[in-house]
Amino acid sequence: MQVSKERVLTTHVGSLPRSQTVVDVVFGREQGSESDHSAGDAVIASAIEEIVSRQSEVGIDIVSDGELSKISYATYIKDRLTGFGGESHREPAQDLLDFPGVLRRRHEAGTRSEASPPRCIGEVGLKDMQPLETDLANFRKAVDKVKPVEAFMNAAAPGVIALFQPNDYYPNHEQYVEALGEAMRIEYEGIVAAGFLLQIDSPDIGMGRHTIFRDKNDDEYLRLANLHIEVLNQALQNIDSDRVRLHVCWGNYEGPHNHDVPMELVLPIALKADAGALLFESSNPRHAHEWTVFRDTKIPDDLILVPGVIDSTTNFIEHPQLVAERICRFADIVGRERIIAGTDCGFGTFANHGTVDADVVFAKLGALAEGARIASDKLWA
Repeated sequence: MQVSKERVLTTHVGSLPRSQTVVDVVFGREQGSESDHSAGDAVIASAIEEIVSRQSEVGIDIVSDGELSKISYATYIKDRLTGFGGESHREPAQDLLDFPGVLRRRHEAGTRSEASPPRCIGEVGLKDMQPLETDLANFRKAVDKVKPVEAFMNAAAPGVIALFQPNDYYPNHEQYVEALGEAMRIEYEGIVAAGFLLQIDSPDIGMGRHTIFRDKNDDEYLRLANLHIEVLNQALQNIDSDRVRLHVCWGNYEGPHNHDVPMELVLPIALKADAGALLFESSNPRHAHEWTVFRDTKIPDDLILVPGVIDSTTNFIEHPQLVAERICRFADIVGRERIIAGTDCGFGTFANHGTVDADVVFAKLGALAEGARIASDKLWA
């Protein structure tokens, strides 16, 4: 993983807005109505080239493919793994149930995926890795053209797959997650073998508290969340930790978030992951104050922190000076060379919607890059 000794590098969490043309392709495939698969492949390949180029143009050093080929960051696995079928209808998060007016407005605004996640109805195993190979080839072509500092590709953690796809097959949650970990190992290793950083998306240890673990007490939540990380580490055992980034969050949606488990509980779990970098929310109104948790925690000497210094759910464009302040705050904790400026979460969690306008997304990323330049001037003065 790249460590800069000259300036603060920039990145983001992964997903970026998809054009309507790309949305039409991924939903056509989801619904089985795509008429020309090769034409769809060409649309996505071209869009990935464009999105990588645009990231570089606004000043992002460590880029992604925007997750453009995926309908969402956790449900895409049904096309790659066996054992999934049917539909599931998850109950809304506890904070949204507390405020039915907010939930109603979200429904009216269409801020839900039009594709219901499947369920686990059989043994989980390898089904088809061609989608991954296509993603890797498309991304490699785009990266070789732009030549960014580094490039990363997202993959779902076993725990977040379990969060979105309920288990109807395995005797218990533990065995289900373990099966998912073993099945996802091939994807994890494939991404790293292709020369990219692997980003594991694991909101289950944060968001899971007020969703699938809402009926558990704190001790049981902690046991299960720690199990998720243990399973993840087993799946990562053949990968050097400095090639792995872990992203944790409390759900990428504009809502009350009054049931978000505090960082004091999440951080010790996240620090057990075999990852060289940790990406986390630190700029939205519910979690901006939690930089003090990092200040008061012994952070491993080899861990890079990637705090979210811009919010991913609002169309406000953060002032670069504010971005710089947020960067410097964390640099004071672990040192200037162990900070990469990031975002709270992704901007295209689901293919058919996003709360932030696509053009605003890149303006925000530009503000991120400018804030990193200001912070660098201060930190290397």
